[in-house]
Formats: sequence, structure tokens, C-alpha cells
Amino acid sequence: MSYTALAAVGVAATVLLDLAVLRTRVLVRKAFWVAYAIIIVFQLITNGVLTGLAIVTYDPRAILGPRFVYAPVEDLLFGFALVTQTLSWWVYWGRRLDGAKPAHHRFKG
Repeated sequence: MSYTALAAVGVAATVLLDLAVLRTRVLVRKAFWVAYAIIIVFQLITNGVLTGLAIVTYDPRAILGPRFVYAPVEDLLFGFALVTQTLSWWVYWGRRLDGAKPAHHRFKG
């Protein structure tokens, strides 16, 4: 499977996980998109350095070809999946753990 196909599967699986499996609905929150906008800036800087200095290289046959700040566009898809899944699991486990605590231990802020 190509890097492009894996990136697309990663995004699709992440959206499905967030909206249907975990039902955290992180993707529909304004706070997620604000946070993601901040994160993507640093992802682009990091990807730009790593790929611009050829520390990381890609087989041209495994990617679509277009690059953004030196990195293949597929890196943006993987980054999106990574950030989204991290936050979705965080919310999911937070809810489960919060439900397991006695009421007097819950944060009310």
C-alpha cells in the first residue's frame, strides 16, 4: 500500500473513530480547529526542516507528488490523524475515568 493510500485510510479511520466509535465528536468542536491550526504551523516547520535538509526522504512512487513546505501533502493527512486520534482518545478516557470517580472528586470548573 502506498504512503498516499495509508494516509487516506488513516484519516478515514480517524474520522470514523471520533464520530462513530468513541463518539467524542472532537471534530465538530471549534476548540479542536483552533488548536489544530496552531499545531499545524509547528508540524509544517518540523516537516520543512526534516524534508528540506533531506533528513527524511520519500520514494516518489509512493506519494502523490505535491509538497507543502518541502513535505509531501500526505504528511499533513498523517499529522491530522495523529492529532485527532490523540485528542479523541484523551476525551474518551477522560469521560470514562471521570465517570468512575466518586462525585466529590470531580473537577467543577
